[in-house]
Amino acid sequence: MCRIAGAAPPRRRILPPLLMMVLAALQQAPIKATCEEGTLCKPGFPEDVYNAVISRGVHEGQPLLNARFRSCEGSRKVHFESSLPADFRVGEDGVVYAARSFQLSPEPTEFLLYANDKETKEEWRVAVKLALEPEDSVKEQKKMEDIVFPRQSNKHSGHLQRQKRDWVIPPINLPENSRGPFPQELVRIRSDRDKSLSLRYSVTGPGADQPPTGIFIINPISGQLSVTKPLDREQIASFHLRAHAVDVNGNQVENPIDIVINVIDMNDNRPEFLHQVWNGTVPEGSKPGTYVMTVTAIDADDPNALNGMLRYRILSQAPSTPSPNMFTINNETGDIITVAAGLDREKVQQYTLIIQATDMEGNPTYGLSNTATAVIMVTDVNDNPPEFTAVIFYGEVPENRVDVIVANLTVTDKDQPHTPAWNALYRMTSGDPTGRFTILTDPNSNDGLVTVVKPIDFETNRMFVLTVAAENQVPLAKGIQHPPQSTATVSITVIDVNESPIFVPVTKLVRQEEGLLPGNVLTSFTAQDPDRYMQQTTLRYSKLSDPANWLKIDPINGQITTIGVLDRESPHVKHNMYNATFLASDNGIPPMSGTGTLQIYLLDINDNAPRVDPQEATTCETILPNATNITAIDEDIDPNAGPFAFELPNNPPSVKKNWTIIRISGDRAQLVLRIKFLEAGIYDVPIIITDSGNPPMSSTSILKVKVCQCDLNGDCTDADRIVGAGLGTGAIIAILLCIIILLILVLMFVVWMKRRDKERQAKQLLIDPEDDVRDNILKYDEEGGGEEDQDYDLSQLQQPDTIEPDAIKPVGIRRLDERPIHAEPQYPVRSAAPHPGDIGDFINEGLKAADNDPTAPPYDSLLVFDYEGSGSTAGSLSSLNSSSSGGEQDYDYLNDWGPRFKKLADMYGGGDD
Repeated sequence: MCRIAGAAPPRRRILPPLLMMVLAALQQAPIKATCEEGTLCKPGFPEDVYNAVISRGVHEGQPLLNARFRSCEGSRKVHFESSLPADFRVGEDGVVYAARSFQLSPEPTEFLLYANDKETKEEWRVAVKLALEPEDSVKEQKKMEDIVFPRQSNKHSGHLQRQKRDWVIPPINLPENSRGPFPQELVRIRSDRDKSLSLRYSVTGPGADQPPTGIFIINPISGQLSVTKPLDREQIASFHLRAHAVDVNGNQVENPIDIVINVIDMNDNRPEFLHQVWNGTVPEGSKPGTYVMTVTAIDADDPNALNGMLRYRILSQAPSTPSPNMFTINNETGDIITVAAGLDREKVQQYTLIIQATDMEGNPTYGLSNTATAVIMVTDVNDNPPEFTAVIFYGEVPENRVDVIVANLTVTDKDQPHTPAWNALYRMTSGDPTGRFTILTDPNSNDGLVTVVKPIDFETNRMFVLTVAAENQVPLAKGIQHPPQSTATVSITVIDVNESPIFVPVTKLVRQEEGLLPGNVLTSFTAQDPDRYMQQTTLRYSKLSDPANWLKIDPINGQITTIGVLDRESPHVKHNMYNATFLASDNGIPPMSGTGTLQIYLLDINDNAPRVDPQEATTCETILPNATNITAIDEDIDPNAGPFAFELPNNPPSVKKNWTIIRISGDRAQLVLRIKFLEAGIYDVPIIITDSGNPPMSSTSILKVKVCQCDLNGDCTDADRIVGAGLGTGAIIAILLCIIILLILVLMFVVWMKRRDKERQAKQLLIDPEDDVRDNILKYDEEGGGEEDQDYDLSQLQQPDTIEPDAIKPVGIRRLDERPIHAEPQYPVRSAAPHPGDIGDFINEGLKAADNDPTAPPYDSLLVFDYEGSGSTAGSLSSLNSSSSGGEQDYDYLNDWGPRFKKLADMYGGGDD
């Protein structure tokens, strides 16, 4: 037989309304039908009537209860229907949902639930009663609910048993932030096989054996599933676990079942505004209903539940003028709009609102709330036109002055400064037909600056009365009752000042022939004083500019007289025009002066004779087609200039004999060599040129013609080009003399150098190779007039080895007593330092070096000291070559000089040898 396991309707205890609403959302525990082993079940509902207790409010889609159909075979396909489909709908799994949101009446609501078998067409029905939960009911401790594993298919005694239909496990709902005690039991998992087998139960999934671990635990023996700590929906809204049943060997005896645990939201979070201060703007004068801004708050609680449903309201407004309720807020969206007229920036520039957001749909008792500040700036619009501070303004201006500010126009504007609604624009509506004034706006003060832009003459206008209008850069806002502009009157007085005299005309033109002699009256140039209302004497004139100093002016009457000859060809005349400037001064206070320009247009007369250009030419010695072109120039102009007549004079006769001139145009001619050959040189050819003036003027110009040798092309050769370049005969002679003198100096220097080389070679000691050096006295060549009168170089005697090396001596004249030219061992050598000049010391040092020199000649050989030099402190050796003077000298001291001088001592000292 079948056994129905279900949960009886629990008794209620008195709970807070908030908790009651949470419990009302929990669906009733399902009704399950089970069958014992080996029994048959009769299809149908396990109960005759389903009773459910819910709260007053029912929301669309809210699950109300689970209706299960009893079928042990598990193969039936049952379709559920409701007798009130408009209010209740039933899913294929038997869960009854609310089809719409409504409030239950105090009386129980009843309807029928139908079950139809699609194959057998059998039909069953059961009654469902929905009742309101009583407010004073006491909830009893609910009995632990069992979740039974569905029966698995197996084989017994050779016949196939039907598998029991799987149960649909409804979600387990747990409120967040529960206070325990913990662990808190939730449900018991069991299997029908626990009667015959020893089973072990376990759960897996996030919250059990996966992070966050340890939230849910299960007793492996009894299968009790418990929660170990409070849950937080804002962190994890639901847990999906899977329950397992195994035997002691770890073998799976049941298919795992899924368990869903939903965390029911509690109102544990206050609303939070996205910004603590919200800034918005609204134009002044806005109509009611004008959108201003939107404030937004968020709530971490479930937004689909009352805990997360926010409502907004305005707590306060500051200032409260002109109305304490100038704004309102949409309680659901947070949109702030205006609800009253009278926004005036000139009175209130800013409003501060305190906005409150409350959850629980704004329930002031159970909802949590938070506040933020909304700052609303009232922006300016052009609702105030500029207004003049006075009806009439006064100003004055001196005559003939421009860019002068004559009056300041002040206005007031209540709009925000330095905005288009405040900036003023000024314009004149009347009183200035000639446009002598303009009005600029001072950007800082917004004043109108009346400025003179054209000179004003006191003698013509003494006063101006202007009508001025002021308006803003942007037009006034619609609906403003003020006039769009303000007007005022500006009275401007012109002040008379001493003005400069004015020449009439300022520039005067006079036509005059050139050549006018000094002392002639040219014209009269006077000025006028524009000051008709001032007491002044006559004007005085003076000359300011006269480049050629041709003119003077009478200081009283302004008569201009010439003091020089007017010359059109003067460099001060440009394009036949001569300019002179004169000054007229009055005696006003302060004195003023004016200038005038006199322009003299000079008419040309034939006062300049023509001349030839260029004044030098070149031609060939023989007649070749290279005639010389000449041009006539005349400082006069037509008709006193060309065409010109060219001719050669009769004297000297050689001119016409050698040359001929041919006119080729009005101002050009050709000079051609007439004879076949003319010697090269420079010739002065006179040419008579006559202009076309009336009377005509002529002059004789000298043309220097350079005749030269020419090549085949008719060009002068290089030598002739030098002459033709302009070098005269004297210059050429001077150049030749300089060249000759330079050559003589070079020759003398060469001769002197050769002579010096010969003298140097003659002074060398030459010894015949065949002579026995031991039996002869060395020859020192010529001594001249003695050592004292010879310009000898003593350094040659002091350092003979450094002056003339052996390698440069001629072959065949080397002495036998000289050292051979070959590599020598390193022995002490003579000092190379310059000798102080004592010949005695020098000889002693040489003697010591020779005594220590193993390669020196024999002791009876005469040492060679080469050139002695001049200025020696030793006595003269000229007596060595004179036998007549030897008897008069004492040569005994030679014995003291060593064995090398023994031979010499014996010869001159009177020895035996």
